Amino acid sequence: MIKFNKKFVCDTIQSLMAIDSPSGYCREAIRFVGKVATDLGYKFEVTKKGCGVITVKGRSSDKKVGLAAHTDTLGLMVRSIGGDGKLTFTQIGGAQLPTLDGEYCRIYTRDGKVYTGTILSTSPSSHVYPDAASKPRNCDNMYIRLDEKVKNADDVKKLGIGVGDIVAYDPKTVITPSGFIKSRFLDDKASVTCILAALEAMSKNGLMPEYDVEIFITVYEEVGHGGAPMGDGLDEMLAVDMGCIGLDLGCTEYDVSICAKDGGGPYDYEMVTRLKQYADKEGLSYAIDIYPFYGSDVGAMLRAGHDVKGALIGPGIHASHGMERTHLDALEQTVKLILLYLQAK
Repeated sequence: MIKFNKKFVCDTIQSLMAIDSPSGYCREAIRFVGKVATDLGYKFEVTKKGCGVITVKGRSSDKKVGLAAHTDTLGLMVRSIGGDGKLTFTQIGGAQLPTLDGEYCRIYTRDGKVYTGTILSTSPSSHVYPDAASKPRNCDNMYIRLDEKVKNADDVKKLGIGVGDIVAYDPKTVITPSGFIKSRFLDDKASVTCILAALEAMSKNGLMPEYDVEIFITVYEEVGHGGAPMGDGLDEMLAVDMGCIGLDLGCTEYDVSICAKDGGGPYDYEMVTRLKQYADKEGLSYAIDIYPFYGSDVGAMLRAGHDVKGALIGPGIHASHGMERTHLDALEQTVKLILLYLQAK
């Protein structure tokens, strides 16, 4: 088995995490992925929808397979500007809002300006508000405090901030000496990194996949339709997305997850079986699990009507849609399973 390039993985995930990319606002993240892919010698294109597509020539054209991961993340959008200059917001995707109380953020205006702020409860001070600790943390009870001298809505509008502006909050990425990766948006930038690491391994070692491959880096997965256009001309599609941890699930932060069924129904039985066989043969650390509150780009593809086999794998990630964490071991197991899948007949 090819050696895991820890430095490439750490450098790539830190660079990708540093690029704000809530759903629909992913141009810079896709540009970064494209540069990595082309530097490795692969063809890269961007679809009308903004999805990145990496093409890899295989040893055989008898079959065409796909990989998919998403670089879009959770985020917020300016919903209104209050008379006192505070910004209310609506969610992009399903973040756990209580974890955002006190989080720093950036507001991107339509004319290219960037402002900073803090996401707060409307009862932010324990010295002032009797419900500071108990008030529900939701969109109706939270706001954005701008780091600008604003006293009213007109002051905010003069800055160029308006309804519909993107709000991105800090990923707070840390890689510890013990190999843990702590960050928001490991779902799914960890998986994008795994795919790029597999491509780097093939490029560095002069390897080709068994069959022609199209790799989709989608930009609307968190809102449900990222993978809908995928599937044309493909025989099967493997989504690489986060593995869930908790309750009766077997996956840990050190494993690659193989999902048998999620909220959209079962994945292709034969593909899941093959993935298990690859993992068993190479002694990978993995778990087969079922995710009741989960959807993937493959699910969006199938709902769009594509006649393609689909499966899902990904690194085990703890505390999804909150303050997430995984370990480099999980990324290594995922990269190895991707390589096994691509090179199998």
